[in-house]
Amino acid sequence: MADLRRGTAVYETGDFIRHAYFPHDAIVSLVNVLEDGRTVEVANFGCEGMFGLLSALVTRESFGRYIVHVSGTASRISFEQLNEIRNTRPGIRQIIMRYGEALLARTFQILSCNAVHTVEERCCGWILNTQDRVNQDVVPLTHEFLAELLSVQRPTLSAVLGRLQAQGLISQHRGAVAVLDRDGLEQAACECHTKIRQVFRRLLPHTYSST
Repeated sequence: MADLRRGTAVYETGDFIRHAYFPHDAIVSLVNVLEDGRTVEVANFGCEGMFGLLSALVTRESFGRYIVHVSGTASRISFEQLNEIRNTRPGIRQIIMRYGEALLARTFQILSCNAVHTVEERCCGWILNTQDRVNQDVVPLTHEFLAELLSVQRPTLSAVLGRLQAQGLISQHRGAVAVLDRDGLEQAACECHTKIRQVFRRLLPHTYSST
């Protein structure tokens, strides 16, 4: 069992991958760190999956920074042990392959979303995405961290959250956002959140079933 605390990096870019993690209630983002220090999210992981295996099959070097944005716990297993289990247990290997396809589809959608959708649409999607994982109306999201994940300035994000609050979709709290109208938030979000849920439900039917 591993405790994952918000703001901590599980792996930095180029780190040697020693363990794979299966989050219980934590949420971890894989971000690409640019030369000027800015970061761009390329994938995220919660209770529906794992991280630390699929991105390190050959070199075992981390693609980017794995940073915790919602604190929680995770089960941890050594890379060698999980690789051995995967190679000897066809059922587990099939589940990992299905998750790998779902993760690739999510990454594909995130990259498309970042390129064409508005900050407000992406922000709504991120709030919904976090609520899916924590399964509660009050989701732990700080302005600073959400702005970093969306690659926008904090004043821009504050303005977006202010508009969503004025519409009665959310209410803002210190270090958290409360979802007041999920249906309205889904309508304000782009199609990416729904598409990602559909892919996961098709490949891994027991994920995203509570909301």
